[in-house]
Amino acid sequence: MPRVPELFGANVFNDKKMQERLPKSTYKALKKTIQDGEPLDLSVANVVAAAMKDWAIEMGCTHYTHWFQPMTGVTAEKHDSFIQPNGDGVIMEFSGKELIKGEPDASSFPSGGIRATFEARGYTTWDPTSPAFVRDGSLYIPTAFCSYTGEVLDKKTPLLRSMERISSEAVKILHLLGKTEVTRVITTVGPEQEYFLIDRELYNRREDLMLTGRTLFGAKAPKGQELDDHYFGAIKTRVSAYMKDLDEELWKLGVLAKTKHNEVAPSQHELAPIFTTSNIANDHNELTMEIMKKTAEKHGLVCLLHEKPFAGVNGSGKHNNWSLSTNTGENLLSPGKHPEDNLQFQLFLAAVVKAVDEYQDLLRATVASAGNDHRLGAHEAPPAIISMYLGDDLGEMVDSIINGEEYVSHGKEQMRTGVDVLPDFKKDTSDRNRTSPFAFTGNKFEFRALGSALNIGCPNYMLNTMVAEELSQFYVELKNADDINKAVRSLVKNVLTEHRRIIFNGDNYTDEWVEEAKRRGLLNLKSLPDAFSHFLDRKNVELFVKNKIVTEAEYQARYEIELETYCKQLNIEALTMIDMAKKKITPAVTAFVREMTDAALAKKALSADIPTSVEEELVMSLSNKLVCFVKKTSELEDAVMAASEHKQDELTCAKYFREVVFAKMQELRAVGDSMETETASDFWPYPSYCELLFSVE
Repeated sequence: MPRVPELFGANVFNDKKMQERLPKSTYKALKKTIQDGEPLDLSVANVVAAAMKDWAIEMGCTHYTHWFQPMTGVTAEKHDSFIQPNGDGVIMEFSGKELIKGEPDASSFPSGGIRATFEARGYTTWDPTSPAFVRDGSLYIPTAFCSYTGEVLDKKTPLLRSMERISSEAVKILHLLGKTEVTRVITTVGPEQEYFLIDRELYNRREDLMLTGRTLFGAKAPKGQELDDHYFGAIKTRVSAYMKDLDEELWKLGVLAKTKHNEVAPSQHELAPIFTTSNIANDHNELTMEIMKKTAEKHGLVCLLHEKPFAGVNGSGKHNNWSLSTNTGENLLSPGKHPEDNLQFQLFLAAVVKAVDEYQDLLRATVASAGNDHRLGAHEAPPAIISMYLGDDLGEMVDSIINGEEYVSHGKEQMRTGVDVLPDFKKDTSDRNRTSPFAFTGNKFEFRALGSALNIGCPNYMLNTMVAEELSQFYVELKNADDINKAVRSLVKNVLTEHRRIIFNGDNYTDEWVEEAKRRGLLNLKSLPDAFSHFLDRKNVELFVKNKIVTEAEYQARYEIELETYCKQLNIEALTMIDMAKKKITPAVTAFVREMTDAALAKKALSADIPTSVEEELVMSLSNKLVCFVKKTSELEDAVMAASEHKQDELTCAKYFREVVFAKMQELRAVGDSMETETASDFWPYPSYCELLFSVE
């Protein structure tokens, strides 16, 4: 294997390659577009396209694709070759126009009613801030996606707009504070990615995993995660080989894959990257999830990114480490050695506190999904109640500001190990709170409520916009101040006093916190329908319209798309469950009951003295459960059929699926899992949890 520095970015048309291949004037013009947001001239695009094409062909490419992120939750791509007719043959060409604009069919992507099915035209447009890369014989060009009439139909465009918005408002604040050399503020993200690996042969025997990403039936294995022996444990040989290949593939694509380890649940693992600019982090995370799945195929494995593929063990999340930095290299969320004197830090901290409190409903909605509903609040992930953790040191500082008391930071204390050969070291000023959905972790906030399959664009554009709005209000209040320091102190005190309720440094898993949060007036939105019942609140609509992130129609479309997707996912799960129950489980249990009955009858025929109580009790137990199982299957069928009566209103339909269909699914599963524990493994039609979770060597 080449050395990692040589390998890293080998398949990316990055800054180094642009400098090598572009004329100086073209390179400078392109950098101005990337760094300062200046419009890109077509003549510049033509030169860039030619250089990009030549490099891609040298890398073995024959095609290019505009790679975009529609509202499906996954990426999309349409591949075109470089060939152009030339007499009796062809030449390889790629123009600036082809680089800048693509034309995929937009009619079959979710639009929330913005586009009629017969209106097919859509456009992709090049995002020069995210480098193109080579993969599987094609040049991939990251792009944004919109309709023929200009409506935003993707998850990237709002993120890019929110980054510009928060930069603009943060720069204005910094100029008030005397930092006039700052011209740009960048939001950065480092998304930690959890996932499961299972054997492909076993996966292929489970239609629930293939069709829905999670097991709809499955009794708990005798051993789960209760011994905590898998977490950070020795990585198994096959998994280690997978992780090695995964790292190499990601490094080639410029993804800053840094950390890999076993997670809490058996067969669960994590990959964490180094943080980078938000839109690139978004592209890289989408790329990471795709490469995870493809690399698994090479090792006879399947990578599961569903938030809860297995009941009874921890599900998978995606911790979103978010921060703010200036173009001069300063982290705006770094408290410094003396945060009590750092007015700049206090001001930006207050903006985040106010944003999270005022828009807690939106933050909850942005991580809501059918899969994530299984995790949040299940003592394996943060609860559905949004709150913030600041830690002891900052918590005490906030209290001192509110109470008008003097406070001196504890600073970093020396940690003494008590063993001569072990070096002493300085410990952090606060512990980590694994139970908090939005925790301060030194110089960033870790938004822990994201599900593992989620596109991080949505929570980050919402977070950026919320904070930008608060900074905009701060600027209005501070811009005419005679004494800026005095004005900042007063503003920070007022904001922290008013929004103190969102700060909680304790255990978010306790019943006491649920009651306390209710007393504080915090929302407990336990499911996607609950969260989206607030999505169209006027303050939320105005937040994005006022800041020009999306129009009101585009915002409404996102509401409809998310609710429709939720209903479709639960509908697919219910239909899959019915199919499994009727075609596999019921016949299998019937066959086993017949086997036990025949065994009992054979014993009696041989001798009346031979006891048959074991067979008879098992036959009776399974027969009774089978009657219940068939009845529950029929009830679930009826519930699914009745869902059509609620389709006129998206929220009503989603609530129906959650409260009625999902409840029936849970009842059916309980009976099915109970039957699995009594049915011989030779008869049970599906691989067990024991096989799925412990078979990868």
